[in-house]
Amino acid sequence: MWRATWIVTALCAATASAAAGIGVKDDLGNEVRLERPARRIISLSPHTTELLYAAGAGAYVIGVSNYSNYPPAAQQVASIGRIGAVDVEKILTLKPDLIVAWHSGNAATQLQKLRAFGIPVFESQPADYATIASSLERLAALSGTEREGNQAAADFRLRWQALSQTYRDRKPVSVFYQIWGQPLMTLNGKHMVSDVLRTCGGNNIFAGLPQLAPTVSIEAVIAADPDAILAPDDVKDHPLDNWRRFGKLKAVAADTLFTVNADWLNRPGPRILDATEEVCKILDTVRSRRKIK
Repeated sequence: MWRATWIVTALCAATASAAAGIGVKDDLGNEVRLERPARRIISLSPHTTELLYAAGAGAYVIGVSNYSNYPPAAQQVASIGRIGAVDVEKILTLKPDLIVAWHSGNAATQLQKLRAFGIPVFESQPADYATIASSLERLAALSGTEREGNQAAADFRLRWQALSQTYRDRKPVSVFYQIWGQPLMTLNGKHMVSDVLRTCGGNNIFAGLPQLAPTVSIEAVIAADPDAILAPDDVKDHPLDNWRRFGKLKAVAADTLFTVNADWLNRPGPRILDATEEVCKILDTVRSRRKIK
């Protein structure tokens, strides 16, 4: 009798588990539920592509946005168009069972349209290291690759903690991070780049602005007079050279104008730790040249 009861209980538990499926929350707190692990995944931004591959789900990625150039295997996957205007019809023909999107980069109207077709959408918007680590775990759960994803998350946290320990007592360095020259644009304190700067002992001079990617004036930069000016290395015509005409700026006088690897720093994915190492070394150079002790 007890054996029959145990079998019935086990079957009921298995049935309930199957009915429950897989459920995680995305970065906006939205519940994303799947009946079974995703096997046809589309990534709508380069950083979500990197997260998926790092989480062990690369074999199940069937479509990626433009500029998804890492890891190299992602370059062999079908393109579904530009980040801000993906090809919805092509996405539908690929019959995905999960879409991983970039909340602030993909058009909200297009994401709504994809949801209207019943496709689960995970919206990614990491603003700190902890969210990147948990993203690896959550995406692994959705794709059934927990072993790889959880290990990647653990490795990420260990390396992040080591960097934090190494640079936590460094003297503050004020930084202007320029993402565009005309119009002059930067990022505020809620962006992942500011978290990288904080880890390295850097202060974003425009952290308090309300917009995620605000336009600022040359006069505002001059008034803030940062110790260093950084820019991504993918902007054409070397925009940092334009600052050299302002010889009284501390960053110009000390020659603390630097470019950083754009793919590492501007994408909130696993390689943000490579960006952190690069930025931390740059800020140590700034301290040396500016004699910040």
